[in-house]
Amino acid sequence: MGIHLERRQYGFQLNRLMHEERFYRGIGKPDDLRCYEVRFKETDLLCCTRTDLKSYIEDRLFFYRHQLEEYIMGRTAFRDSLAPIHSDPFAPALAKEMIEGSARVGVGPMATVAGAIAEFLGRDIGPLTGEYIVENGGDICLRTERERMILVYAKNSPFSQRIALKLKGRDKPYGVCTSSGTVGHSLSLGRADAVCVVADSALFADGLATCIGNIVKQKDDIPMAIEKGKAFPGVIGILIVVGDSLGIWGDLNIIRV
Repeated sequence: MGIHLERRQYGFQLNRLMHEERFYRGIGKPDDLRCYEVRFKETDLLCCTRTDLKSYIEDRLFFYRHQLEEYIMGRTAFRDSLAPIHSDPFAPALAKEMIEGSARVGVGPMATVAGAIAEFLGRDIGPLTGEYIVENGGDICLRTERERMILVYAKNSPFSQRIALKLKGRDKPYGVCTSSGTVGHSLSLGRADAVCVVADSALFADGLATCIGNIVKQKDDIPMAIEKGKAFPGVIGILIVVGDSLGIWGDLNIIRV
């Protein structure tokens, strides 16, 4: 079982070095895994693995950051667009999947960046550790053999830090990503306190959380947003918090804490 984490997070802005205090739903440091932080430039990760893979993850994080920074130098639309951009067969694998994943849900590529980095690092360390947690600014990719609890942070909502998602163990990874119109500096066109998507892919969950979050301007928008989100394959569940209103869909185990 986990406890809520509150720590300073530097958002992945590439050339926009804005420091921000970001409070988010947290996954606790499990006593059955080794946990450590990995930082490079603005990216600040919490990683938990069976053995200490910090040096390897640092190398892979540098590799992915460098790829994206170099790619953006030649294609600024990748960084700046709030809508899908054309595919590029010559893009590096990370950028290519971000372009494709964001196009599926109708957002810009950078709406998927935190989940994408968490997912790609998870793929890299997967063969080296049976279980892992990679948390990137509150967006999480994890593979677990036992139950794990993820606390929901939703600013001033009465549900904030009072409910949690309990994920059961399974063979393949989860992506658990959250968008908010009231927490942090990440761009959202909506006003939801929290839109949490649990899916088979962290990259996709990140983009879909942004897409759904853009729809929710008030609590009456929750049913419409859920209908849009649940239509996509690979979505396990959706949780939306707007003030004292809560919307839940899918195979989610929500508990009070």
